[in-house]
Amino acid sequence: MQISFAATAAKIQSGSWVVAASAGGALTPAAQRADKASGFALSRGLKVSRFTGKSGQLLEVLAPAGLPVSRILLVGLGKPADLDEKGLETIGAQIVARLHTLGETAATFEIEAPKGAKVKSGEIAAHLAFGARLRSYGFNKYRTQNLDEHKKRLAEIRVLAPDLAAAKRAYAGLGAVADGIFLARDLVNEPPNVLHPEEFARRVKALSKSGLKVEVLGEAEMKKQGFGALLGVGQGSSRESQLVVMQWNGTKNRKAAPIAFVGKGVCFDSGGLSLKPGAGMMGMKGDMGGAAAVTGAMLALATRKAKVNAVGIIGLVENMPGGDAIRPDDVLTSLSGQTIEVLNTDAEGRLVLADALTYTQRRFKPKFIIDLATLTGAIVQTLGFEHAGVFSNDDKLAGRLADAGRYTGERVWRLPLDPFYDKMIRSKIADVKNIGGANSGAITAAQFLKRFIQDDTVWAHLDIAGVAWQDGEHKVQIPSWGTGWGVRLLNRLVKEHYEA
Repeated sequence: MQISFAATAAKIQSGSWVVAASAGGALTPAAQRADKASGFALSRGLKVSRFTGKSGQLLEVLAPAGLPVSRILLVGLGKPADLDEKGLETIGAQIVARLHTLGETAATFEIEAPKGAKVKSGEIAAHLAFGARLRSYGFNKYRTQNLDEHKKRLAEIRVLAPDLAAAKRAYAGLGAVADGIFLARDLVNEPPNVLHPEEFARRVKALSKSGLKVEVLGEAEMKKQGFGALLGVGQGSSRESQLVVMQWNGTKNRKAAPIAFVGKGVCFDSGGLSLKPGAGMMGMKGDMGGAAAVTGAMLALATRKAKVNAVGIIGLVENMPGGDAIRPDDVLTSLSGQTIEVLNTDAEGRLVLADALTYTQRRFKPKFIIDLATLTGAIVQTLGFEHAGVFSNDDKLAGRLADAGRYTGERVWRLPLDPFYDKMIRSKIADVKNIGGANSGAITAAQFLKRFIQDDTVWAHLDIAGVAWQDGEHKVQIPSWGTGWGVRLLNRLVKEHYEA
């Protein structure tokens, strides 16, 4: 779907004319013009409807003869004082959802700031467009039948803005974030027979054209360096494990310490020899959601030319029950030199991250590390599908992540790290064991990762197992199984606190 911006004086040419009203049904000036142009069809519609201007409410009126548009769509903005960027994005997505249902091909948004709104007109246009873009996503590349049923006909949206330059400027960064989200969704949605570790690495390598510097370490190089934990996970697969390093140097001092994102990339998780039951194995193509989020975030930073030095590192493996697979009771030697007693091969993501975290610290000495992983079912039992769990050794970083989550809607909830939980992963024969028992599973997984964080490294772990994909009812901005969760959060964090 193409999104363009034009000055408010531009003519309404075709498709749907989208205008707005605030709480109480008060029409904005554009809505008043549309009402007059339609022979006061909007006013008549308001009298016989339940439309009150509540945020996201929609009222559709077919355009009378003589107007170049097919229909007028009135959208509620709610109370002007409550209007914010997140709400505008939701409204933009709701409009596109209705237009898709109607089979519309084009639309013009003419939605001004209502009196009393705190959001500027340029930001209103940009965030409406961003929400519309997020809703336009589709993943239909493998469909061969009933294509018309799934086709989204809406091909063009024009957004009118009184301050055209401000709207374009605001949307430039948001458009880059949308590109990153769409990439992350594509990666999560791909079937595992297509997106195995080598193919994932190939797709990241192709992002070099965006300005990212991309390196790929294969098994031979990782074996030479001592990636015993990561390589152990991939032993049972016929697919070669990979470690991908993405670098974006957006500051004048390219040698300045970067910020770092690390992602778990288990392209399919069967559980290994600790085999998952059939129902539990469905959806495990998405066990690389952390790697997808890191990749999407790095693309967003590069595309919008963020003034920051950043690295993204993803460990890509398949966890399969082959003849060479690791066994319960095996002991692995990690890149850090710590030995790990493997008691359950389905607790594999933390093994991948252990080596990726060690590599990141040794090579880049970053200002901080944030790792993202679909790590535990326990986090879903704790927080459901609305929050990711955050664990951190730094209050400031944890607070900034929480603030970014509230702004973007990708919310996080902090959970504890404590020496008590560390006792639960003590091994009788090695330095650490990879599970801590039946209780506190998300916390003991985080405690395991903390074993591989140096004392002077600022670090946060995001367990995104409940938010990286969605089953059942989809959220209005997320019309697919893969959510692309994390791209907006990381981008907002960087934009607010770490750009030069």
